[in-house]
Amino acid sequence: MKIQNKERVAPHPILSEYYTDENERRRRVDEMFDSSAKHYDWITNVMSFGSGERYRRQALERSGLKPGMQVLDVGSGTGLVAYLAQNIVQGQGLVVALDPSKGMLGEAKTLGVCNVTQGLGEALPFADDTFDRLTMGYALRHVADLHALFAEYRRVLKPGGKILLLEITRPERVLPRLLLKFYMKGVVPTLTRLFRRSSEAQELMRYYWDTIEQCVPPSTILAAMTEAGLQQSRRHVVLGIFSEYSGAEASVDIS
Repeated sequence: MKIQNKERVAPHPILSEYYTDENERRRRVDEMFDSSAKHYDWITNVMSFGSGERYRRQALERSGLKPGMQVLDVGSGTGLVAYLAQNIVQGQGLVVALDPSKGMLGEAKTLGVCNVTQGLGEALPFADDTFDRLTMGYALRHVADLHALFAEYRRVLKPGGKILLLEITRPERVLPRLLLKFYMKGVVPTLTRLFRRSSEAQELMRYYWDTIEQCVPPSTILAAMTEAGLQQSRRHVVLGIFSEYSGAEASVDIS
């Protein structure tokens, strides 16, 4: 049995500006993503200066993704990681995009993602030992419990399967952190309101930064991965803020 009961660890505390408890958080976050879905790719493309797709593809290639693999992309959003993975695994492989937001999954289908499923990473609707790879792009901050999440990841991975989690991590040094906050909570939401005329998308991008700023440190994420039974848990950092977390399901089940 792979699942182990652990004390709940949220990726960040309750953000009272947006919601008051966990039930309201889930509802409010789903509302923000649903209402912002048609704007999301424009925002992230502007936010990354057009480099987001290239970086995601390179991260997938670094992770060892190959043709023929079975891949689950959790928190897939508008499906960019899943779509890029589809192109890598090709016709003999399989990629499934999973997200709680119907609006975001609709955008993923428009992009060309073939297989989409609505659901949560903490309660995956898949059998044990199903996937060779599990990916997650910038969605770790939106789950309820890291321990439940990683237990589910390990459960659905085949023996020897691997995970790749992409995240933005706040800089430790004060000046870079302040500059990044000014850009992501000030400039990006303002551009969103001006060019997309969406107050909902503007609020989502403000919330996006707040979850980054309040997120638990990388050591807590790595510890949760290890406690779930994932092997070789590590973090690779790109440009000081982009974290690539990786780990593997043991080739022999560890109970």
